[in-house]
Amino acid sequence: MLSERRLEVLRAIVQDYVGTEEPVGSKALTERHRLGVSPATVRNDMAVLEEEGYIAQPHTSAGRIPTDKGYRLFVDKLAGVKPLSTPERRAIQNFLDGAVDLDDVVGRTVRLLAQLTRQVAVVQYPSLTRSTVRHVELLSLAPARLMLVLITDTGRVEQRLVDCQIPFSETSLADLRARLNSRVVGRRFTDVPQLVQDLPESFEPEDRATVSTVLATLLETLVEEAEERLVIGGTANLTRFGHDFPLTIRPVLEALEEHVVLLKLLGEANESGMAVRIGHENAYEGLNSTSVVSVGYGSGGETVAKMGVVGPTRMDYPGTMGAVRAVARYVGQILAES
Repeated sequence: MLSERRLEVLRAIVQDYVGTEEPVGSKALTERHRLGVSPATVRNDMAVLEEEGYIAQPHTSAGRIPTDKGYRLFVDKLAGVKPLSTPERRAIQNFLDGAVDLDDVVGRTVRLLAQLTRQVAVVQYPSLTRSTVRHVELLSLAPARLMLVLITDTGRVEQRLVDCQIPFSETSLADLRARLNSRVVGRRFTDVPQLVQDLPESFEPEDRATVSTVLATLLETLVEEAEERLVIGGTANLTRFGHDFPLTIRPVLEALEEHVVLLKLLGEANESGMAVRIGHENAYEGLNSTSVVSVGYGSGGETVAKMGVVGPTRMDYPGTMGAVRAVARYVGQILAES
């Protein structure tokens, strides 16, 4: 275990390196921070930190920079989540309150996160499997063609066309709409198949085939697609950190194009808590020079999706964590009120 003084030295090194982008020396540390010890003592503490793998010397006779292990200790023990200022919170609320639908909420969230953190923002659409049914609408487009509209508690809207073998009357359509909603509204998607399995039998024989076709379309809609929807924004922000990527930024950009990789990274966030994956903790090699800060969001205490940011390991962790958490809370409030 490191002593409190050495933890303070590590904290100072991380803060200075993130702020200045320059390797940090003992003289600069004693001048900028009230460590209460001499430069010689700080040099000794830095030697121990380097031996333990928390900091490294990038060049001969240069200062020291944090390693992935050093950043990890900083995040776990030394960094509090930085609260947003009142103007920042007000700006978030005003920006997100203007959203008109779920697509707008997600789009605004991505832009806001990228602006606040100056990193790459990633937002996952609310998962269907974690959602509940708000309403099922059935519309007649032609005597034998219907439109099924599924609306979730998170505001997600799914539309499907249903081609029937025989015409379906408006009376039967209204009857099916009423019975269907009475069974599924407010219920989890995973419960719906069992709730509607005997519904066709309650209709007249000539209508049962059409009812079964409608239910089959509904159940297909409820099945989560293999690849969840993601929205990414702020990729251009990475160009500001060219020197933070040892060889080239290309592997990072290629990784960001792989939505399956990003979904897996976001999935590592706890249901309601925050996850920070630093450098080589990211299993995907292309992201070994980055950190990923992610958190779940949702309404009513239930997580329906994840959001986060990707940036270089030389990241303002307290500020980034605070921004991601604050935006997730506001989005959750919007979903709860929608």
